[in-house]
Amino acid sequence: MENTMLKPTASILVVDDYVVTQRALSTQLRKGGYEVTTAGSGSEALFYLTERKFDLAIIDVAMPEMDGSMLLEKLRKERNEQQLPVIMLTASALDEDRIRAQAAGATDFLTKPISSWELLEVVHRQL
Repeated sequence: MENTMLKPTASILVVDDYVVTQRALSTQLRKGGYEVTTAGSGSEALFYLTERKFDLAIIDVAMPEMDGSMLLEKLRKERNEQQLPVIMLTASALDEDRIRAQAAGATDFLTKPISSWELLEVVHRQL
């Protein structure tokens, strides 16, 4: 009998304060074969990032308490998470949001609404 090993799946952290968006992204990512953990705030995301290692994070720009750019700055500067690919997600198409996210260290940027195909394409490219 042949011993076949399963290919490990990438682990993705989805950070969004809107539960509907969390569920939609999680569903599409799981269908794409990824392991998904969701966080509803920046502080919850920081907790998860302390507890385990992720291969990628998708972070909403507009969140209360700590917006996505602030969270990303904390990850890059305070936690020294330079290697973690981070896709910033927003409903705004404003250039200033994109510039701020890139300055904070985002590796890619998606504008809501996102098609399943676009989401999986960008995630695959970042991994």
